[in-house]
Amino acid sequence: MKKILMDFSLRELKEEFERIGEKAFHAKQVIKWLALQKPIEEMTDLSIALRGKLRRSYTEGYAETCRVLTAADGTRKYLFRYEDGSTVESVFMQKEYGNTVCISTQVGCRMGCAFCASCKDGWKRNLTAGEILAQVVAVNAAQGEGRNINNIVLMGMGEPFDNYENVVKFIRMVNNSAGMGIGLRGISLSTCGLVEGIERFAEEGLGVTLSISLHAASDEKRIQIMPTAQKYKIHEILSAAKTYFLKTGRRIIIEYAIIDGFNDTKEDVFLLKDILHGMNCHVNLIPLNGNDGLKLKAPDKRKVYAFCAMLEKEGISATVRKSMGGDIAGACGQLRQQYIGENEGKA
Repeated sequence: MKKILMDFSLRELKEEFERIGEKAFHAKQVIKWLALQKPIEEMTDLSIALRGKLRRSYTEGYAETCRVLTAADGTRKYLFRYEDGSTVESVFMQKEYGNTVCISTQVGCRMGCAFCASCKDGWKRNLTAGEILAQVVAVNAAQGEGRNINNIVLMGMGEPFDNYENVVKFIRMVNNSAGMGIGLRGISLSTCGLVEGIERFAEEGLGVTLSISLHAASDEKRIQIMPTAQKYKIHEILSAAKTYFLKTGRRIIIEYAIIDGFNDTKEDVFLLKDILHGMNCHVNLIPLNGNDGLKLKAPDKRKVYAFCAMLEKEGISATVRKSMGGDIAGACGQLRQQYIGENEGKA
């Protein structure tokens, strides 16, 4: 079986070249071409003999783009397929602070959050670091030559800390200047609150933005929509997040999906004020997508902005996240569910 070049870090690839009797400096050349999604045959600063050697024993490991949807606001949603037939989603968004890609870390998800379509088909497997990187490379290449991605959000399918080693390896790989060279401050990671993962991540020295998917201000409510809340209590999650801030100096982002009639009352505002007191954080309010096929009810926009205003009045930094790609099955997991449904029973 051929080895996958995308799965090698720069250090690992140098060691691999030395193992096969080639100069280690070729690794940096290959990493550069992989970031541009070029086939081995087009890695022109390698000799023809070396390219032939690579083709016989290695494959690039790029993700196949099997569907692209473009929204009215320019947002593009990609469905990628890997060699084993697994599919994941990525979303390209043009924002005021640069081009952003939201990527997946697992095929499906086992966290079971009630508001997320990614969990509908269950968890299939973890993505390798190279498979995660392949999403960024593919989306970047689709925008034209050169580097077109400024920011990366690990907020697609899957729980990043449920695939810890591959996710951390990916972050180091995508940050490497030999390849994509995405700055750590341009990378955000979202977790539903796996405390051990947050604590471990604080020791990595990476300093990316950490987002906590909270979505309720009390454990009682949180358990109703997030099964992980049975194990991880809010005070434990926020304690770990505070440790992350102390270690990295990066302000914590609190993600809070507004669900009509569930977590959008004045009482919820006061509860948020209490649990976030003294914490260097910002609350990102996310209106629930009303077209996700779930039973939860999407809120009226006026109610969302009123909730935001109440938070700010109580001294909590908060904004409403701008909805993007709503006309192209923008919520995480929707496009994949459509694809799976269309291809059920096909060979």
